[in-house]
Amino acid sequence: MLKKKGWFTLLSLVLMVSVVLTGCGGKNNASSGGNSGSEATANAGSKDSKETKNLTFMFRGGTDEQKAYEGVVKKYEADHPNVKVKIVVTAADQYATKLKASITGNSVPDVFYFESGDLKAYVNSGVLLDLTSYVEKNPNIDLNNIWKYGVDLYRYDGTMAGQGNLYGMPKDVGPFALGYNKTMFEAAGIPLPDKDKPYTWDEFIKVAQQLTIDKDGDGKLDQFGAGFNVQWALPSFVWSNGADWLDATKTKVTIDDPKFIEALQFFTDMQLKYGITPSTEQAQTLDTYQRWMKGEMAFFPVGPWDMSTYEKLPFDYDLIPYPAGSTGKSATWTGSLGIGASAKTKHPDEAVDLINYLTASKEGMEALVKAKVQIPNLMDMAKEWAADTTTKPANKEEFLQVVNEYGRVLPGHYTYNAEWYNLFYTDIQPVLDGKVTPEEYVKTEQPKMQKLLDKAVEQEAKSKK
Repeated sequence: MLKKKGWFTLLSLVLMVSVVLTGCGGKNNASSGGNSGSEATANAGSKDSKETKNLTFMFRGGTDEQKAYEGVVKKYEADHPNVKVKIVVTAADQYATKLKASITGNSVPDVFYFESGDLKAYVNSGVLLDLTSYVEKNPNIDLNNIWKYGVDLYRYDGTMAGQGNLYGMPKDVGPFALGYNKTMFEAAGIPLPDKDKPYTWDEFIKVAQQLTIDKDGDGKLDQFGAGFNVQWALPSFVWSNGADWLDATKTKVTIDDPKFIEALQFFTDMQLKYGITPSTEQAQTLDTYQRWMKGEMAFFPVGPWDMSTYEKLPFDYDLIPYPAGSTGKSATWTGSLGIGASAKTKHPDEAVDLINYLTASKEGMEALVKAKVQIPNLMDMAKEWAADTTTKPANKEEFLQVVNEYGRVLPGHYTYNAEWYNLFYTDIQPVLDGKVTPEEYVKTEQPKMQKLLDKAVEQEAKSKK
């Protein structure tokens, strides 16, 4: 699961790798008549201009997503014959490294994906173009019709992320819902989950135990109740139990909170005590994603990026809220990638126009949604899309509820870098194996994480000077 969701990899900004990507904004641009933001007119990039404007667009994604975005870029070029877009696409697990190498080499693409957690560092370092005036003057863009959660992830006022000027547009919002194997429930004669009321933790365990079975009688389990990767699922259990990684000031690590410990204990108990998830050894034979795809797992996380792949599942599936802890409320994370422009691009109007086409235009969004790689960025389109229960998953409304009601950003987004947060998962395997208790783990890990967080706070302060 972790490998599959590689696009959420969080890396620090300072990455001294000597790799230079050619054809990017700021150098090696084919046009000799580049515009500055103040010189460009509102009509730059229109069909009346005879000058060809060359842009580089760097992005990543799965096979279906790559095809979808390449198709949308071709549609954009057809509508803008004076703009040519060179696509640079990389594997998800290599993208962050290559992007930051291009930044180090002063060869930033004109348009590129970036993580919301890198916003502060990129703005303070002069990497990102301020999009505010370009977006505001565009009569075809209605920010009120784009998910506020997504837009605010790319705002920064120099002090606080989430407010101020706009330095990116949300490529998407990625609500991470909980999927279940509907066919498996029906075969077992178990009532389907309530899509409007989350299971309690106890209820979830009982249902999952009923669906964890040895189907062929060989003494080995071959069907499991659930499969959760700790990095992507633990936040749900922590938040729904009233705990978090950071305090309200975002300067103190709070994993030593008893409610946090209780949530981590529940997570480990799912395998070590209740046996509803595959053990480490069983996961090495066949990982949880593969078991879900084969129809051998009852519950598994589902993101919008999965929809095209899950069209081919050999069973029917749908979405429900995550089980709720002591708060009685479901919780999960909502990811996002931003699309930004290089502050050094020679063609800012055209670069921002491409960004807007990919993120805020009806034409671009319709093509991407049709490819089933994301939910619509446009809220009115999203409501209509979710109301169509004839396409899988039927309860697409759950995705919208995550974005509107109970989805959150991962903790690393709030800080100058996510090294402190990444450390939590780097060291956690002994806990999952039952060799270290959750209480012992947080006691030793909290001061190490706090030290890294303090360092990030210091780095942010220095970057502003």
